[in-house]
Amino acid sequence: MTADAPAIAAFGGGHGLAASLAALRRITRHLTAVVTVGDDGGSSGRLRAELGALPMGDLRMALAALAGADEWSQTWADLFQHRFGGGGELAGHAVGNLVLTALAERAGSPVAALDLAASLLGVAGRVLPLSCAGIDIVADVTGLYPDRAGQTAEIRGQAAVATTPGRVAGVRLAPAEPAACGAAVAAAATADWIVLGPGSLYTSVLPHLLVPDMRAAITGADARRVMVLNLVAQPGETAGYTPEAHLHALATHVPGLRLDVVIADPAAVGDPDPLAHAAADLGARLHLAPVRVPGEPALHDPERLAAAFRAVFAQDGVVQDGVAADGSARGGAVTVPSAARPMDGQRAWPGRQPGAACADPSGVGCSSTGGSGHRIPSGECKE
Repeated sequence: MTADAPAIAAFGGGHGLAASLAALRRITRHLTAVVTVGDDGGSSGRLRAELGALPMGDLRMALAALAGADEWSQTWADLFQHRFGGGGELAGHAVGNLVLTALAERAGSPVAALDLAASLLGVAGRVLPLSCAGIDIVADVTGLYPDRAGQTAEIRGQAAVATTPGRVAGVRLAPAEPAACGAAVAAAATADWIVLGPGSLYTSVLPHLLVPDMRAAITGADARRVMVLNLVAQPGETAGYTPEAHLHALATHVPGLRLDVVIADPAAVGDPDPLAHAAADLGARLHLAPVRVPGEPALHDPERLAAAFRAVFAQDGVVQDGVAADGSARGGAVTVPSAARPMDGQRAWPGRQPGAACADPSGVGCSSTGGSGHRIPSGECKE
């Protein structure tokens, strides 16, 4: 792809991934969202337990974040996000979760179901699952028993891990080596940029790197890799974590992982030196940029985040002898760009462009459109 339209594979889940997608869609139409499938709470968890279905909540949110700006696409996106009220059996279910589950049953493939829904919503890019079968997240947690200091307990399930009152010491998957979605692996292997985060460290970001085939694709890709840090620590899962603690946990779980850039909001960092050193340990430079909504400490602003991505992509577009295009050293350097420029509101990609051949056995293609994004909390909410 050209520098103006890089191929980007974005990894994560929930509101964090949706925030990243709302920014990235402003930059390129060659965009693939790869979404975790470990959710076992809310509407997704109920459908998973009752039907053995792939949890569709995070996938639905990614589709909505990439939906077209025209009235037809937004009407369908709003309907997919609609949640039934009342106290009956449908209460709490999101319409999109039900539709995606039904499409997967009829098409025989979750990838085919997502591609069909993407056509309906005029999605800019493609949305794929990390795996075509659900996975479980298993965490070793300390601090659950005040009278037994240091004792570790096993907590199973995304919902339980995300809300544990203890401290997560490590996570793994069950099954231990799930199969990755072939189309998602292909997207990582052919990307110019791989984006990790923002989002829940242990339940949205790390699962991608714990699936063997996907870990190999991400760590072995020719793409540059950028990590977007959360604006706030998450209650339960990463309560009390400093920004650099997130990178230390990433390095501990994925030895050999190398990053190129770590993006963080200066208001969420404090002293940038420890974070810059932690980034350097992963081979990355720290890029500080204001990416939050003014007055909203936990909300990413799509326009500001897009501006940060543009600056990073431009700076790392040409690298010679360890020096980036802007003259800064790669690996531990800190760049602090000026405030983000507001977007002009124009659609970047008018019309629908045919996507590349589908790597899924179903052979269903994909399409891309443009449009404005949404302001979405960086905190996770599995649905």
